[in-house]
Amino acid sequence: MTPEQRIEELGLTLPPPVAPVGSYVAAVRTGDLVYTSGQVPMLEGKLHQTGKLGVDLGVDEGRAQARICALNAVAALKAELGELSRVRRIVKVVAFVASAPDFTEQAQVANGASDLLAEVFGEQGKHARSAVGMAVLPLDAPVEVELIAEVA
Repeated sequence: MTPEQRIEELGLTLPPPVAPVGSYVAAVRTGDLVYTSGQVPMLEGKLHQTGKLGVDLGVDEGRAQARICALNAVAALKAELGELSRVRRIVKVVAFVASAPDFTEQAQVANGASDLLAEVFGEQGKHARSAVGMAVLPLDAPVEVELIAEVA
């Protein structure tokens, strides 16, 4: 089963890649690696939710936002590669979590992205990861996710 078929089986739709809002591109390939730019939880051209974890959103809401970010990163990969079956491995994920100073569950929020990637790519979706708390993210997004993929 292809990653695109897994996405469909999960009841999800791969969105078009989110257009950059600054002077950068959504993904860059160098050799066998593709780096995606940070993806915020955009749905249909609009930020799905805003705010900070531990103030405006709880862990479950944050996890759902991280999942949207990861799906947007997968869309950027597909736009760069043409087909997701060219992904050999998701190597690294970084999840930035806008959070209150006393919020310490960034890793639980980041699981939304990690779980989606494992569901879509299977064993090749398991990756190294960092989950980092931030004071604020662009557009007041609660979560931003970037990834590095090894590709054929």
